[in-house]
Amino acid sequence: MAFIDEHRSRFGVEPICRVLTEHGCRIAPSGYYAARHRPDSARVIRDGDLIVDIERIYWDRERGRGLSGARKVWRLLHREGVVVARCTVERLMREHGLRGARRGKQFVTTRPNDTAPRPADHVQRCFRAERPNQLWVVDFTYVPTWSGMAFTAFVTDVFSRRIVGWRTMNRMPTDLPLDALDMALWVRGRAGEDVTGVIQHSDAGAQYTALRYSERLADVGAIASIGTVGDSYDNALAETVVGLYKTECVKLDGPFRTADELELATLSWIHWFNENRLHSSIGYLTPIEMEDLYYRENTTQEQPLLGELALH
Repeated sequence: MAFIDEHRSRFGVEPICRVLTEHGCRIAPSGYYAARHRPDSARVIRDGDLIVDIERIYWDRERGRGLSGARKVWRLLHREGVVVARCTVERLMREHGLRGARRGKQFVTTRPNDTAPRPADHVQRCFRAERPNQLWVVDFTYVPTWSGMAFTAFVTDVFSRRIVGWRTMNRMPTDLPLDALDMALWVRGRAGEDVTGVIQHSDAGAQYTALRYSERLADVGAIASIGTVGDSYDNALAETVVGLYKTECVKLDGPFRTADELELATLSWIHWFNENRLHSSIGYLTPIEMEDLYYRENTTQEQPLLGELALH
């Protein structure tokens, strides 16, 4: 059909159909004209409506952000009441050139301090937690800007995948990860949550083995945990967060002129990451939804006991 449409003005429909038929592509002029005047099928109409919703969600800065793949777009559609098969979403996204972001090669920022005493590895590559504030993972990375190198540190709660603390600076002193830790403590403290006993896992970088950092952890009753030197698998979850940050924020919104521009972009990305991004590792919930679900279920379990005490 497309070939005939392209060449009909030069050769005519009947001669083109005759030559095509002679070469094994059987098509009659009557079939061509019938197809030209046939109304769109139900599938074509449905696809036209669906791709509008798919593109709207895919490019929405609060939903797909131009980063989500077919699985997450499909689940976001279901959240809005749009019932469609996942294979249909995959097909339409492929036809319209929409694809999820893919992470590339990571940067190495760890500079071990072999002389400083290091805590034991309390995680052993088992990045699982049964509740919020049981296990945090921390890491930092660097981002080139037009005015020089900038650095961003993260504190992530393993249970919900929520980034609870972060900091962006134009230099990399001990204050960088320490400020991110202080933000995490402030966020949890403001919500009335006790972080005593939380395991804070990091790599063997000098910033995380520094005395000031260790003392801050001890002050709040946190337990330091550090993996082996030069082994990214020992801090794989934190490395994953850094990889997502590079792909979904730095690559998408950069390049940045200054560290201040990067800081604003990081703020926007973390808000989306915590509030709107679906995470397959926690059942395609957002981190905030995961924590809300945990506290709602635990509160529900305690209510019958409170009721019985009131009766007595």
